[in-house]
Amino acid sequence: MDIDVLVARINELARKQKSEGLNEEEMAERAKLREIYLGNIRSNFRSQLDTIEFVDK
Repeated sequence: MDIDVLVARINELARKQKSEGLNEEEMAERAKLREIYLGNIRSNFRSQLDTIEFVDK
């Protein structure tokens, strides 16, 4: 899933939560989308750490 679409949907659900609340299905979708988003962040961070090279002075 495209990260921009993912973030847009998470934000849409957050706005709906603040205004009128979410039903059970929407809360489950929100939890799933958040987990996908966090997994993406963890993966990107891990790949950045893997590319770091230590250089002695």
